[in-house]
Amino acid sequence: MTSTEGGRGLLMVSPPFFYALALLAMPLGAIFMFSFWTQDFVTLDTTFTLNNYREILEKPIYGALLKRSLYVSGCVTAVTVLLAFPVAYFVSFHVRPERKSLWLFLITIPFWTSYLIRVFLWKVILGYNGVVNTGLLNIGLIDEPLTFILYNVNAVIITLAHAFAPFAILPIFVALEKIDRSLLEAAQDLGESKFMTFIRITLPLSMPGLVAAVLIVFIPTIGDYVTPELMGGAGGKLIANMIQTQFLALNNAPLGAALAIVAMLCVTAISLGFVLLNRRWLRGRG
Repeated sequence: MTSTEGGRGLLMVSPPFFYALALLAMPLGAIFMFSFWTQDFVTLDTTFTLNNYREILEKPIYGALLKRSLYVSGCVTAVTVLLAFPVAYFVSFHVRPERKSLWLFLITIPFWTSYLIRVFLWKVILGYNGVVNTGLLNIGLIDEPLTFILYNVNAVIITLAHAFAPFAILPIFVALEKIDRSLLEAAQDLGESKFMTFIRITLPLSMPGLVAAVLIVFIPTIGDYVTPELMGGAGGKLIANMIQTQFLALNNAPLGAALAIVAMLCVTAISLGFVLLNRRWLRGRG
């Protein structure tokens, strides 16, 4: 009986497994193979070589772009999670149960519009004659329009933080909803202040949601090339823009593939390190 149920379970899992394998593993394997080939714009040489990785190590521009990408992703993650936690906490602890669905509905409204439209709206808001500069000029806080909020890294961080805010709010909210409220009441009955109750109980128990939010925001932002292309200007381009340039503009797919592999390895290492540090922190508290 058990073997029959196991066989049925395996039969049900097999289609999505092979589907995911075809859509994820095979393209990734192709990118990995391409990274060891060379191309002179037209002719593709399939001879195994490490020249692409050697070029990445030797030319400073690739390292600079990768560092900038990690910096931007780190800033976006920090800003997004820090702003998302109070929102999720308010909805979870201070909104009546029958209205929580409405609040979550309102939080997801930005998904109703195209990502490109949201990026262009931020260009209107942050532009030289945009909403921010016009408002600050009208109330007399500045004498001339600000130039550091558009076509640079700052604009990329602001736009990405807004775009990924719902992705951070929802997992934190789910983690907060799972916290047993009786634990908080017991802590306060024992004389703990609200702040220390938050630090000692609420925050540790919400850590799975925080970790999920960090990973959900950090991993995709480092591969985003639309926002840096439209909002970053010359000083806001990231590694994803260089990968896109190698594949499409320069027709050098092997070098673009090598850059993608290097970026993916960096993101994987940082993400695993973060998860391991979080587990060690939780064990220390336990």
